Amino acid sequence: MSNSYISLYIHAVFRTKNNTPWIDASIKERLYSYLGGIAHDNHMKLLAAGGIADHVHILLSLPADMAISKALQTLKGGSSKWVHETFPQLPSFGWQEGYGAFSIGVSQIEATTTYIAHQEEHHRETNFHDEYVAFLRKHNLLFEEQYL
Repeated sequence: MSNSYISLYIHAVFRTKNNTPWIDASIKERLYSYLGGIAHDNHMKLLAAGGIADHVHILLSLPADMAISKALQTLKGGSSKWVHETFPQLPSFGWQEGYGAFSIGVSQIEATTTYIAHQEEHHRETNFHDEYVAFLRKHNLLFEEQYL
């Protein structure tokens, strides 16, 4: 038995391919649930999932031996495949290549979960671009506007 303990929480954000509003009421709850299943099957824990038609926010707890890039590749790839198989009316569905991944502390879990749960209300006042830029700036990340 290992004596290594890791507390790693990641708030990740990723958009649909070409910002297409594919995630409507008929798919979103099933998609979030499926993301939770992928996470569970790969020893991650999905604490929250939410978003609007063109992007998803997730809060994940990762195992010690999994890179963030691998976790998000697994979630995005598996969910895209599932959407194609489950919703034949969405043959072009896909996720953008990139993502945002932001670490949070254990004391921020409740606030982050609430934030994710209220995405629809939040986006009545703020567009995705402004939200995303605010996250990047809050975490002191350098970025180039043309890649957003």
